[in-house]
Amino acid sequence: MPEIGSTLRETRMRQRIDITDMEVRTKIRAKYLRALENEEWDLLPGPTYVKSFLRTYAEALGLDPKLLVEEYKLRHEGLETGDLHPIRPPNQRERDRRRRSEPPRGVPRWAGIGLVLLLILGALFLIGRNSEDDQPESAAREAPAETTEQRGETTTVKEAPPAKPKTVRLTVAPTAAVWVCLENAKGDRLIPGEVVAAGSTRTFRSRRFRITIGNGSVRFRANGKAFQPPQSAAPQGFEFTLNGRRTLSEDQQPTCEA
Repeated sequence: MPEIGSTLRETRMRQRIDITDMEVRTKIRAKYLRALENEEWDLLPGPTYVKSFLRTYAEALGLDPKLLVEEYKLRHEGLETGDLHPIRPPNQRERDRRRRSEPPRGVPRWAGIGLVLLLILGALFLIGRNSEDDQPESAAREAPAETTEQRGETTTVKEAPPAKPKTVRLTVAPTAAVWVCLENAKGDRLIPGEVVAAGSTRTFRSRRFRITIGNGSVRFRANGKAFQPPQSAAPQGFEFTLNGRRTLSEDQQPTCEA
């Protein structure tokens, strides 16, 4: 399986989701999301939080959370000691020890010593074999035959910059009742001049938006950047494009009139 961090980062970038948007979705601080993507586990509060954050992040991206959590546990938590050896009653262990150490009756002493040595060698062989079998397959795949450092070479891996969005992702989130007229780049009326109630959050995509609001009781987020207009009794107009935001004069503001 690919690295946990690269799986999260590449999935988020394919979906063109900014890290600040993901912070809002998951309620996880952006620095912890970056730590998960970079597999910087020491920057996270602890293994319990790591697994909880992984589960929440994976669900937000549409990934299998159980698969990522199990991969983390396999690579970084290991097995408990109690999982490796069965527990026997003390009396049974003592009888087994005596049976192995005492030679059979009628057998020369040197034969008994040889038998004990054979048992010890066999036990060591089985322990070594079990250790090799218990090694995670992913770790064996990841171990290269020869690294660039062993050859005396230095390789710098540069992360490809995120693709520049081709459209504006605009979220309109009223905090109180507000009159809204919203048009996209084609002039289609997405909100056709009506009063929108508080909590009626809507999200749209277009190359450009022009909007008029009756007051300042609304929050905007355009491509991950938040904007809170000032409170005003007079209508306000704004234009959102890939280059940013600008304020519209009164004659430039859309009215959504027939």
